[in-house]
Amino acid sequence: MIGMTLREVLHAHIPTLSQEATVRDAVDKMDIYQFPALVMVTPELAPTHVVTEGDIVRAVQQQGNLSDLATQTVRPFASQDPTCAHPDTEIGDALHIMLDSGLTILPVVEENRLIGVVLRVDLMQAMIADRLTPSV
Repeated sequence: MIGMTLREVLHAHIPTLSQEATVRDAVDKMDIYQFPALVMVTPELAPTHVVTEGDIVRAVQQQGNLSDLATQTVRPFASQDPTCAHPDTEIGDALHIMLDSGLTILPVVEENRLIGVVLRVDLMQAMIADRLTPSV
């Protein structure tokens, strides 16, 4: 039996960042959408970078002032070539990928286009719910 896949649990309506997005853009979207990380995409929706709240915190620690960073492009502080998964990946496999790599967000890509993301907590919640649901 095939388990639950990322297609069933992904967030499809997600905030993304353009290549020109500033640190302020990233912080604002993380706050508004309550996401700990955002995917930067090309106009064709190909993921190029992931920026996390931790990336921004490290940039502030190194540069010393969030106000000075706010208008800078966020791309230099983001991780390039993010680990991505196909929507048919089983949630248990995706969780292992995330845990092994220390990822908080996993972009879900089909035909090189971002179709959604999953967070670690989404996968843990889905796995627990799946285990607690009685089989028919």
